[in-house]
Amino acid sequence: MGYLDKEKTEELNKIKRERKIGNLGSPKNPFDYYDREYGTVPRDTERAPFQWVSEVAYKNVHRIVARGYDTTELMEEGYGVIEVLFVDYQARIPTVEEGQMLNYVMILALEDGLSAPAAISRIVARSKTFLTQACGASIMAFGHAYGAYSAFGNRLERYLDRVDKGEFSLEAAAELLVKENLHDEALGVSGLMLKDPAAKRMIARAEKLGVAGKYSAFTGEVVKAAQKAFDEPVDLDMLGATGATMMDLGFTPEATWAILAVTRSFAAGAHYIEEVEREESNRLGQELTPMEDYDGPAERPVPPLSERDKHAKSAVCRTPEEWKARFEEMKNVRGSGFSIVEEIEDPSKKSGIKKVGKL
Repeated sequence: MGYLDKEKTEELNKIKRERKIGNLGSPKNPFDYYDREYGTVPRDTERAPFQWVSEVAYKNVHRIVARGYDTTELMEEGYGVIEVLFVDYQARIPTVEEGQMLNYVMILALEDGLSAPAAISRIVARSKTFLTQACGASIMAFGHAYGAYSAFGNRLERYLDRVDKGEFSLEAAAELLVKENLHDEALGVSGLMLKDPAAKRMIARAEKLGVAGKYSAFTGEVVKAAQKAFDEPVDLDMLGATGATMMDLGFTPEATWAILAVTRSFAAGAHYIEEVEREESNRLGQELTPMEDYDGPAERPVPPLSERDKHAKSAVCRTPEEWKARFEEMKNVRGSGFSIVEEIEDPSKKSGIKKVGKL
């Protein structure tokens, strides 16, 4: 491997220069296309080749070892999936109470009826795919609104850090959090659970088991502050209860996102199977939509090309006033994107992660 020798390189470049391929020889190009090397960068023999290194686990023909524990021995001793999740993500065996609490959370997270993950799984199933594809697609439903554990958890961390530095009391930090994030989907407080006691029961269970900590306490203060700030009734929702409980168990917001999204995919697999068993597959072009479900422009004749200028409308705006008028007009065209509130910051930063790689 490496670069082609000089003689062959010049021969190839000469042939291409004489052929004049497209506009590759244009003097407007910032480089001379016909004066480039061929081949690949020579192998660097001065440093070791790339190699995956992991402190999470290793595997050989005799055993799989996770964070130092032989997984076969963990099973033989009676430990289960719950305990191994703590081993993988926190390098420790949990207390009995912590294991019971994580089991509680995962059971509640596993099934959520025909919500987004199940619906996506069923849609994918209709095209006659593998079950694993449908389960993978269901995980993609978790974002910065549905199942926003990362955004929720990292926000708690930011405000609690300021409490630890002595900038605010817990109550003042909660009030500031609510003030600055009042209408955010990942607040953890909403009107979703006013008649459903599941969120409050989760916190009560954590308190009974003795595993509720500073995140649950702070979330409780956020609920009080939000109830004062909102005009309509609000209370702790499942995002707030689950996110705070998982962090009290020692899981990071990112670990919580991963564990609960995959937990939900187990049930999505059952939805996939039911869809395959009860419904027929969809073929390309098979799905029809009635006109009653269409609310766009009325049907209109296609103008002949000879009359195109009479019907065509340019998007060019020559003044700020024209641009503003067109912008407002286009907000009424659903599907154009004009009515979406643009996010100036990188959307991935909503997770709370400030950089790629180590936190």
